[in-house]
Amino acid sequence: MESANDRKAHEKTYGSFIAMLKWTIPLLAVITAVVVVLISS
Repeated sequence: MESANDRKAHEKTYGSFIAMLKWTIPLLAVITAVVVVLISS
């Protein structure tokens, strides 16, 4: 059984992960689009 302190740490880590994911996925999409345009021209 996990203690309340561990749960808070897990929630903080998960929140940081989700926040980073919100920026990383669009950035990767833009980079991928630029590469595809460069290859196709």
